[in-house]
Amino acid sequence: MYKFIAKLALAVLAGGALSGIAASASAQAAAGAEQPVKVVYHITTGIDTAALALYNIKNHLDADPKAKIVVVTNSSGVEFLVQDAKDSKGREFSSPVSTLAERGVEFRVCKNTLVDLKIPAGKLLMETSVVPSGVAEVARLQAREGYVYIKP
Repeated sequence: MYKFIAKLALAVLAGGALSGIAASASAQAAAGAEQPVKVVYHITTGIDTAALALYNIKNHLDADPKAKIVVVTNSSGVEFLVQDAKDSKGREFSSPVSTLAERGVEFRVCKNTLVDLKIPAGKLLMETSVVPSGVAEVARLQAREGYVYIKP
């Protein structure tokens, strides 16, 4: 009889522990579902890639309005963020960039690239910010802040 009671008590304790673990996992999953997806779009090539990327970002936000999106540019990828830059159809980038910035998208430009291409920071669209290194910024966002990487 003693062995039966001991096994029953052990089963009750184990069941309680398992339900506690399940409740904790369920709470963590619910909290994770409430957290926005964080994405870094890394643009390193010219105007046509940027036009497509902006279209993809718009679609991304339409599907997931709570997504936290950062666009990091370096190399020729910075060109679309210069004032008066136009796509291959002659449309300026300032309007779509402004619209996306109003939806919370951040645009970060590599200082090293600006120096190499001799582009003064004052010639960039007002929605941009300058970071010391584009690739270092992408790595930091992924490693330290949990952003997923998209390369358009």
